[in-house]
Amino acid sequence: MADAMVERAQRFINSTYNNGAMLGISKLDEDGKTGWTVMYALTRALQYEMGLTSLSNSFGPTTLSTLQSKYPSLNASTMPSANFCRIIQSALYCKGYDGGEIDGTYNSRVQSAVAQLKLHMGVDGAYPGTSLEPKVVKGLLNMDAYVSTAGANEQIRTVQRWLNARYVNRRDFYIIPCDGHHSRDVAKSMLFAIQYELGMADGVANGNFGPGTQSGLKSHTVGQGNSSTWAYLFTAAMVLNKRNVLFGEFTGGVQSEVETFQAFSMLPVTGVGDYATWSSLLVSYGDQTRKGSACDCVTKITPERAQTLVNAGYTYVGRYLYNPSKTSLPEKQIQPGELETIKNYGLRCFPIYQTFSDSASYFKYGQGCVDATNAVEWAKAHGFKSGSIIYFAVDYDAMDGEVTDYILPHFRGISRTVTENSGYRVGVYGPRNICQRVTDAGYAETAFVSDMSAGFSGNLGYPLPTKWAFDQISTITVGSGTGAINIDNDMASGRDQGQNDFDPPAGIVSGLDRDLDQAKYRAPLLADVQSYLTSIGVPETGGEGWTADGDWVTYGAVTTTEAFNHVMDADYLFTNLARTLKIRKALIQAPVLWELRKLNALDAIADEAVKAGLKDDCSTGWGQIFAWVTIQARNYCIQQGYLNASPLTSADLKSVWDQLQDPEYNIRSVAYLTMFNSYQLGIPSPSLTTSLADTQALLARYNGTGDKAEQYGRELVGLYQVLENYNALSRA
Repeated sequence: MADAMVERAQRFINSTYNNGAMLGISKLDEDGKTGWTVMYALTRALQYEMGLTSLSNSFGPTTLSTLQSKYPSLNASTMPSANFCRIIQSALYCKGYDGGEIDGTYNSRVQSAVAQLKLHMGVDGAYPGTSLEPKVVKGLLNMDAYVSTAGANEQIRTVQRWLNARYVNRRDFYIIPCDGHHSRDVAKSMLFAIQYELGMADGVANGNFGPGTQSGLKSHTVGQGNSSTWAYLFTAAMVLNKRNVLFGEFTGGVQSEVETFQAFSMLPVTGVGDYATWSSLLVSYGDQTRKGSACDCVTKITPERAQTLVNAGYTYVGRYLYNPSKTSLPEKQIQPGELETIKNYGLRCFPIYQTFSDSASYFKYGQGCVDATNAVEWAKAHGFKSGSIIYFAVDYDAMDGEVTDYILPHFRGISRTVTENSGYRVGVYGPRNICQRVTDAGYAETAFVSDMSAGFSGNLGYPLPTKWAFDQISTITVGSGTGAINIDNDMASGRDQGQNDFDPPAGIVSGLDRDLDQAKYRAPLLADVQSYLTSIGVPETGGEGWTADGDWVTYGAVTTTEAFNHVMDADYLFTNLARTLKIRKALIQAPVLWELRKLNALDAIADEAVKAGLKDDCSTGWGQIFAWVTIQARNYCIQQGYLNASPLTSADLKSVWDQLQDPEYNIRSVAYLTMFNSYQLGIPSPSLTTSLADTQALLARYNGTGDKAEQYGRELVGLYQVLENYNALSRA
């Protein structure tokens, strides 16, 4: 929402600093909306007014030290210039405080706002009065909130204000947000606080969980009745980990919650704040000297290595279903005979699927579908039984916004594909925030947490996910000689027991379709599709012909090119369905492209009639399928084990019709109808070697029965052959 005073602040920057040119930035939009762009501009303006020649968006050490040396206390008598004051007034408005008239006067309104700001920060005791101290200015010129924001936890806000109040005068401690939410900066401030209480000097304390901090914590166990600063720090750490305690003394209630936390984290249940518990509260990997009962590795489990793991007390072994690299880590993928060795030595295996999942650009809904199909194929090939949880990896530090925009859609694709097309279950591997959000969304059942990356923003400030199964805390080497093996040492919660029995290895089926090499074949394929359709009386636009409903109509609402582009853009889905059902994807593509091309005015009228409740059903969506046919086809596929879902009834008619408006659901239904049509025709189910005659019969049955359907099949089999020619080139 626009704010008139923020707009005035933006105009001040533009008018005073030559539309930003003097600050090295572009002209600000005068839209009245605060944000980092405005804060960066104000920071640069402050640096300019202090005489700095190298301007930056960052309020860094040089800016702070210059402010501390020149203006250690800003007030009405020490404000160096009117513009300097206007910068402060503008920043106050951007923070939601009354900055006066942005007139360069440090008046009573400004003073009142500054006093309120410091109160909200918790530093009013350390910095009494209405002057502005340099660290307060630094806190003013960022986007941190110092009042409770949506979803705030007031206990967390109390901790934030307490930390600011107690440590703001230490050299390397900067004012943290007081918004009631844990964060990376808050987590770092806790480590500084502990180091200060351990007696570390400024310049020695660094906010890292290093040897000195670890050693010091080992001598600061806290328990019931303790009311020292250490009890306050420990309860603060509990609060920040979303444990149900009150910040302050170590009471009986705190002890009970500590026991709950220790049991949840697979720590010894002592009821006191011992070193192991301190560690798990402060850093994601916790006490790395702990020995877990699980591990994962990129090395083949030989009999000698299996014995090493058994001797070291391990039960669960995570191994990779697939290795996309031809040269790196040659034993990363499960090797022939390896699962039998794991079984024979009493170990249990949990499968991991990882490709090049190391940047946001990799993650999208379609890629999730592709990964799921590949993972299911490899899990079956290795012999994992139905019910196994496959952990899909996110191997980078995704920001929370990226989780929303990329990771969640990716796992929605994984979840839908795995759930519909196999008996396997979905797990997620990644930092804490990703694991929590994916499981909260219902796209994964359990989480394998990459907690060794303690500096990841997705780990700092986030508690251990509620549905964690494995927690990766350290890399170690166990055993010696031929039994030596380098592993990631993992804690296990028991939520996933892995597998200790396997089906005989099935191998990967050869000859399956792949995604079309669109860079190479998309243009010539379109030309051949256009040429063929034109040869049977279907030009690029317009035309007449039979519909799936058996009507002779004028069509052309969608051009050949548009229909083709729709099919090519969903190529991943056609590929996945074809690979899952072990059929040729042209058998699904052909009717979809055909029905898209032949959409007509009658189709739109029928759809509107169903929407208005005037009709119960009509052929609809990309594949122009009736809901009642879809129900029959899906139920058949459920019975045959092609589809993992609950049977549908006539009561589901409207719901199914609505879902058919979703192209993905519609395309899937086309594939299932193809399988059902073989049953209706009394011919073998389609396969990779289905004859051209049976293919034509299946395509004809898509239109029904009779002469019109036979003509439909004759026309469509030609389109099938055009598509199959290029699909064959891509899988060669």
